[in-house]
Amino acid sequence: MSILVKTAEKQIIAAVSAAIQAATADASFAAVEIPDFKVEVPADRANGDFSANAAFMLSKALRMPPRKIAEAIQAHLVLDGTYFERAETAGAGFLNFFLAASFYADVLLDVAAKGEGYGHSDIGKGKSALVEFVSANPTGPMHVGNARGGALGDCLASVLSWAGYRTEREFYVNDSGNQIEKFALSLDMRYLELYRDGIEMPEDSYHGEDIIEHAKAFAEIHGDSLVDAPEADRRKALVEFALPKNIAGLERDLLKYRIKYDTWFRESTVHNSGDVQKVLALLRDSGYTYELDGAVWFKATDFGCDKDFVLVRSNGLPTYIVPDIAYHYNKLCVRGFNRAIDILGADHHGYVPRLKAALEAIGVDSSRLEVILMQMVRLVKDGEIIKASKRSGKAITLVTLLEEVPIDAARFFFNYREANSHFDFDLDLAVENSSQNPVYYCQYAHARICSIFKKLAAEGVSGRECTQAELCRLTAPEEKELISHLAALTGEVELAAKTCDPTRLTHYATELAGCFHKFYNAVHVMGEDEALMQARLFLCACVRDTMKNLLSMMKIDSPETM
Repeated sequence: MSILVKTAEKQIIAAVSAAIQAATADASFAAVEIPDFKVEVPADRANGDFSANAAFMLSKALRMPPRKIAEAIQAHLVLDGTYFERAETAGAGFLNFFLAASFYADVLLDVAAKGEGYGHSDIGKGKSALVEFVSANPTGPMHVGNARGGALGDCLASVLSWAGYRTEREFYVNDSGNQIEKFALSLDMRYLELYRDGIEMPEDSYHGEDIIEHAKAFAEIHGDSLVDAPEADRRKALVEFALPKNIAGLERDLLKYRIKYDTWFRESTVHNSGDVQKVLALLRDSGYTYELDGAVWFKATDFGCDKDFVLVRSNGLPTYIVPDIAYHYNKLCVRGFNRAIDILGADHHGYVPRLKAALEAIGVDSSRLEVILMQMVRLVKDGEIIKASKRSGKAITLVTLLEEVPIDAARFFFNYREANSHFDFDLDLAVENSSQNPVYYCQYAHARICSIFKKLAAEGVSGRECTQAELCRLTAPEEKELISHLAALTGEVELAAKTCDPTRLTHYATELAGCFHKFYNAVHVMGEDEALMQARLFLCACVRDTMKNLLSMMKIDSPETM
């Protein structure tokens, strides 16, 4: 939370504690230890800006009704020198506190002073966080689910940076295993059919146009020189030719989506580094493995999983999960990230506890691995679910989605619903210029404020710095509500970082836009006396800059005209 909100809460705790001591001194209370009590924001701000439950916490020790205790505390409260103008006893014994104008003025001065840094926090304390997201199969194009994961992961990484974590973005490239073997088989068949008759594509191979194009491009360079080469050599050459092109394509498409990774980590790295064999040795040494039918099994049930699973098949080859264990061991132990955050599809719900169990078995605190399971996305147009692009007639990929809707809308919409909820992406709403479109609503608030300053500039008027006394004139309910929302930003950033939920920030932005539009329609910014006009312009500038910072964090544009 912001330093001013923290200050206000500390002032309540200090004032209430002093009042309890004063009540004890004049024998209103028996001498008791001051309890740890909560200071919270009421659901309805009409009941106060903050509320304390100290009376309830004292009731048992004092053997008095909370209401009577609260009234005694209130009678001894001294609020001089605090951000509060008064306190009231309410209900069964709550102490409600009402902020003075000086608090709202100082919030605006804090926003202006911190500029682009407003809303940032140090709760991360410089610890490291690695966010791994998208990690699409490099054997083909990215689908709409990857578009959702990309927006979520990229925004979450920004949130963590704002919260004081040293954050990196990572794409895990599956360049080993069954998918690559199938990729090699598919390329091989398409290459051979250029020179031989009767070649048939296996049912479980990749049949996309991209495989055909790769095979033809390879043939243009090498001709038929590898047709009679050993199969393993030919397939290796084909993969080494095609895979880098696919990875480069993924990187290119993600850059269009405004996502730039710090690391493209290849699965082959954990094989070549020996991490796979090291993890297997650690698991064997842990005492949580056993042999059955020639295979090595992991005692996952000892860690609460529904069943044990195979680590090494009877043919001596590790199962798919072993490189994944090694990869996460690499993240947390070799590279030493404090937090490793994965964004995965909801179909991984059974995979996660198995992975965490294996990490625990080798001595890694599995709470350092946080997994966000992302539900499916359905595209909706004209009220109907669609699966193909009208332009290409093909399934909608990340690239074709960005041809259908603006990047700003895609990034905002995918961060507007929690990852664990199914999401119907309304393609019509995404291009609509109305208040129903949340990203347009936020951008319009920013543009509206810019237009205020442009209009005033045309009349020879400009905004200026304001004193606390001038800002204390902002006492209208809509002004106080808008400033209160500005004050809540740091707290929202901290909660978003703790819960790995960047949707808190898109909701915050839309609520900020709503508070601003409500303020703008309720008061006159222009046409008032100079000091009040400047105070309101100062408030407008704080909202404009905060909205721009928020949208920039999400890599969304902040237009000055719309």
